Amino acid sequence: MLGLRPSAAGPVGPAGGPATAGDAVRAVEAELGRFFDEGLRRARETDPVFARDVADRVTAFVQRGGKRLRTQFTWCGWRAVGGSGDATAVVRTGAALELVQACALIHDDVMDGSTLRRGAPAVHVDFAHMHRTARMAGPPEAFATSAAVLAGDLALTWADDLLTETALGSPHGPGLHREWQAMRGEMVAGQYRDIHAQATGASGVDEAVTIATLKSALYTVERPLALGASLAGADASTMDALRSAGRCAGLAFQLRDDLLGTFGDPDVTGKPADEDLRTRKLTYLLAVGLGLAEASGDEEAADALAPGPPCPSDDAVQRMRAALERTGARGVVESKITELATSSLRHFDRTGADPFVRREFARLVEGAAGVPLKGTEEAA
Repeated sequence: MLGLRPSAAGPVGPAGGPATAGDAVRAVEAELGRFFDEGLRRARETDPVFARDVADRVTAFVQRGGKRLRTQFTWCGWRAVGGSGDATAVVRTGAALELVQACALIHDDVMDGSTLRRGAPAVHVDFAHMHRTARMAGPPEAFATSAAVLAGDLALTWADDLLTETALGSPHGPGLHREWQAMRGEMVAGQYRDIHAQATGASGVDEAVTIATLKSALYTVERPLALGASLAGADASTMDALRSAGRCAGLAFQLRDDLLGTFGDPDVTGKPADEDLRTRKLTYLLAVGLGLAEASGDEEAADALAPGPPCPSDDAVQRMRAALERTGARGVVESKITELATSSLRHFDRTGADPFVRREFARLVEGAAGVPLKGTEEAA
């Protein structure tokens, strides 16, 4: 494991620890900087070529940004159950989540053939460019795929190192580690269900919800809330409320991501707008659209949205978008997002968190779901 120097948790509020979710993000980014200093030093000692080509790329990818949602939800979970004082374990847990997120994104881009991530070339695309520039032997794509898989593996290894050391130093370490173990298994299961659905031509709404839950909702919100709460010794009823709040918010986040992946502006989202349609990935949006088309007898829309081979033409993509609008699927998904986000706030209220923490949670859910939530001010 990587040795970590003691670190400050960042600005503190009246109860101790980072005063806001935003403060938690800044503390996590500082922690990542310290962690990478040590990690890169060890990588260079292991092998300088590996350090330059792989470890440096993982470090740059993580530090390039992202919403840091998992960090902020971890802070919310900790504060919701009265967490206060030394927040080092919370900050390090947030940093570990940012690393496991990097692993998930790097591997996901390889499996989906995505070329753009966070407004820059995906890691495997960058490796292919390096291969061509250096005039290396063999096909660039094969090298790039293998190298990107290893980069994702390194991110996961670093995440496990950081989380394990944090758990060993915490009185609530066993509970923290159980949540972490469950989260990693869910992520792998969700990724497999995703590629399995594509291979089998699955098109049902239930299957789409299962994939969205396992692949995204749990590790984006539910598990980060539970990880933070476990560090404050949350009881069973509070943890149940947080899990329900997190699952609803996580699904709302994923459904918003589905809409952005179909109708979003790449200059804003940092990723292609039609990728899910070209690959005919099973999303809740696509499943709802197909169901509505079949129920209404709209054969043209049903044909456009039916499972099929990936990489359809530009015309086919446009027909799919038009079908999702015409069937009302886009509106249905928008309504579902609002319903889920509202339910999330209601579940979170059951924790008895103080008003400031509820306001912070509501702000995060609004941002993740992309909807204004009625009653937020009263709840906060």
